[in-house]
Amino acid sequence: MSDVVEQLRRALPAEALVTDPDRMESFRYDRAMFCPAGMPLAVVLVRETAHVQAAVRIASDAGVPVVPQGARSGLSGAANALDGCIVISLEKMDRILEIEPIDRYVVTQPGVYNAVLSRAVEEQGLFYPPDPSSWEFCSIGGNLSTNSGGLCCVKYGVTTDYVLGLEVVLADGRVLRTGRRTVKGVAGYDLAKLIVGSEGTLGIITEATLALRPLAARPRTMAALFDSGVAAGQAITEIIRSGVSLSLLEIMDRTTIAAVNAYKRMDLPTEAAAMLLAQSDAGGEAGVADIATVAKLCREHGAIECLEAEDPAEGELLLEARRAALLALDQLGTTMIDDVCVPRSRLAEFIGRTEALAKELDITVGVLGHAGDGNMHPTVVFDPADPGQADRAQQAFDRIMEVGLELGGTITGEHGVGVLKRTWLAEEIGPVALDVHRAIKAALDPKNILNPGKVVAE
Repeated sequence: MSDVVEQLRRALPAEALVTDPDRMESFRYDRAMFCPAGMPLAVVLVRETAHVQAAVRIASDAGVPVVPQGARSGLSGAANALDGCIVISLEKMDRILEIEPIDRYVVTQPGVYNAVLSRAVEEQGLFYPPDPSSWEFCSIGGNLSTNSGGLCCVKYGVTTDYVLGLEVVLADGRVLRTGRRTVKGVAGYDLAKLIVGSEGTLGIITEATLALRPLAARPRTMAALFDSGVAAGQAITEIIRSGVSLSLLEIMDRTTIAAVNAYKRMDLPTEAAAMLLAQSDAGGEAGVADIATVAKLCREHGAIECLEAEDPAEGELLLEARRAALLALDQLGTTMIDDVCVPRSRLAEFIGRTEALAKELDITVGVLGHAGDGNMHPTVVFDPADPGQADRAQQAFDRIMEVGLELGGTITGEHGVGVLKRTWLAEEIGPVALDVHRAIKAALDPKNILNPGKVVAE
């Protein structure tokens, strides 16, 4: 192993190599709970594709595992280090390389934060829709690796819908460039879509070409308050049934609202059991009509109050509350954030069963999520120093996934599988699909050095 470190030292700039255990400690974990993490042999702070290639070639020759990392804001353990691995941190590859306003694409390195990229293209009159609520501290590379969704998915789709092309370092150090910069293109297999969502197990993304849209109209925003989460879920079903085209439809329950109030010193209404947030960016009279339709449907299905933001600043304040929800729940204790996506027609049932589970197990669960596409984030809050609570928290987390599958859903809508959900992936996709996953992995990474043990159990 000392020989591997020496090879890294010779191949890389001095500032790119970290071997001090105290410095490496912060590179061991992402934000997932109950996921094992080891101590790296070394951390490589890459600044260009050639650095990634050099580190991967050294790792491949020595049979040393490689763990790619971005902002380490993930929630599945996919970025957790392994004992004796080389961590390749892409956080220093943080440049936006090109913005093309006519062909509507941006070329970016993976370490750029989502919010930074979104604001940069907005200055050019363009819009990058994938918008995780963690956009201020999640990177584009991580978004690509987990195929993140976010707040605007109900209208605009998820990360993979905006990937035109990728530059990827393969397990042997070669660079794969796949995709295109044109609007259309179907030459060969869609390798870019294969890499997106693979969580660093098939290659390391070092550059991405992402499609952009024209800047949307300033959204109109409203909130609807309900005296039960189930009633809010039923209203969501009817909103979807109506065909109204919203750019955002989110839900927060009483626990989440109270946590946000305490964390951000806001004055959200705590008397409500659930709050829906809706936006329309259709513009003009169409936007007015969209919000009026949502308000009408909410009232017809039990809303105790509907409030439209009086101006854009008030709308942004409501959206800020939703963005802060997970950080706010973190203040209540240790959190396990689930990521279950269910058919929207089953959303009310999912909310009801989650609330019943929390009561049965006597554990706090904040229910929030992207209601418009059925992607819910029930967040289990517990005291890890209390063995009983920790055990019940794990039970709640697993049973919520079980409920999601029973309702025809999936164990992850955007956070990925990582370590946390490997067993559940096998449960969801079955043995044939699992064999196909392993065959693809073996073809692209025959020595099994790229993030081994993540996504698919060995």
